[in-house]
Amino acid sequence: MVFTNSHCIFLLVTLIICPAICYSQEANSLYTRATYYGSPDCYGTPSGACGFGEYGRTIYDGKVSGVSGLYKNGTGCGACYQVRCKVPSHCTDEGTKIVVTDYGEGDHTDFILSVRAYTEMATPGMANHLLAYGVVDVEYRRIPCRYYGYNLMIKVHENSRFCNYLAIVPIYQSGAFDVEAVEVWQADCKEWKGMRKAYGAVWDMPDPPKGSLTFRVQVSVNGEAAKWVQLTDVLPDEWKAGIAYDTYLLLD
Repeated sequence: MVFTNSHCIFLLVTLIICPAICYSQEANSLYTRATYYGSPDCYGTPSGACGFGEYGRTIYDGKVSGVSGLYKNGTGCGACYQVRCKVPSHCTDEGTKIVVTDYGEGDHTDFILSVRAYTEMATPGMANHLLAYGVVDVEYRRIPCRYYGYNLMIKVHENSRFCNYLAIVPIYQSGAFDVEAVEVWQADCKEWKGMRKAYGAVWDMPDPPKGSLTFRVQVSVNGEAAKWVQLTDVLPDEWKAGIAYDTYLLLD
């Protein structure tokens, strides 16, 4: 067979690109270990370190997780991952899709899954066998969160006190964004006023501005440069603790 210059160029490009594609696909998955925690109904816990409350117990049908290194001082709260266990006889190829709602450390594990999330990794009839392992090797990758029918919402934390103290929690955070900063527009001074990262996904400030409140959040994805997203007139003049307010924004 005679190879022309064009054939040689094609083969060279193929040899260069193919390993790069294989490497990038492999690089999407990381390896660690996972365990689970018990709860009466197999859901999450409302007392998770992210501050999500009841939302953190039932979101994703209770398929939630505490994490250690991925917690990132609370910036990792609300992130979604696909987690697949590595016991061929017991585990599906799809695994489970979870959202981070808590902090937790186990036996050299990065994930402490709810029972619902842990058993979803199992093939039919193998859930109890997988539970008996207690800890399993897993591979995982960051995936975009999907909350069909929901926009990003700002929940006023239950500890807030109108009008002297405001704490908020972003919920239904779609996409693969991390929230790195939150600011409130102070109309009388014509300036943005930063909120404090209280803990987990909770941002707070004493003596918030009066009237309806406009926020902006600084978000980043996959280590790219952060950008500001404005949320106009999210909270009404007389906001109430425990209420989640729609931003009418879908982060994706």
